[in-house]
Amino acid sequence: MKRIYVLLLSLALIAPLASAQLGNLSTPPPPKAYVAYTALPQIIAANHSATLELHFRVLPGYHVNSHKPTLDYLIPTALTVPVTAGIKPAEPTYPAGQPYSFAFDPKEKLSVYAGDFIVKLPVTATAGAHSVDATLRYQACNNASCFPPKTLPVKIDFTAK
Repeated sequence: MKRIYVLLLSLALIAPLASAQLGNLSTPPPPKAYVAYTALPQIIAANHSATLELHFRVLPGYHVNSHKPTLDYLIPTALTVPVTAGIKPAEPTYPAGQPYSFAFDPKEKLSVYAGDFIVKLPVTATAGAHSVDATLRYQACNNASCFPPKTLPVKIDFTAK
């Protein structure tokens, strides 16, 4: 009888801990990145102005502020391209944002990117293979909240002929 009492008491003490652990398993951790970059091979004319297309995808269930968010306090999506030998980048061109509103304020439309979007990067480059280590800074949100800004490494490889 004493053993049964000890066993029941042990289960009573362990059950809330096990339940809490199982609850944690059902809530997935946040992703390391909310946006993915797909590097595609590109060939441009050497020593002439050309445009590279940089393909990004926002994870399903999330969106990021566009390059020109509708509210001043929102963090814009921005590509930073360093000066690299043999490459002269110009200002990137961003797509128009998609209007988005939350259920709690349907009249307020935010300018966001969701799904796939392309940033166009005008460059002039000398002949040869080139590689640029750029970054994309963005702030991701879901329907309930926004997350701290992140910086995504963007390796741009292309050939100028």
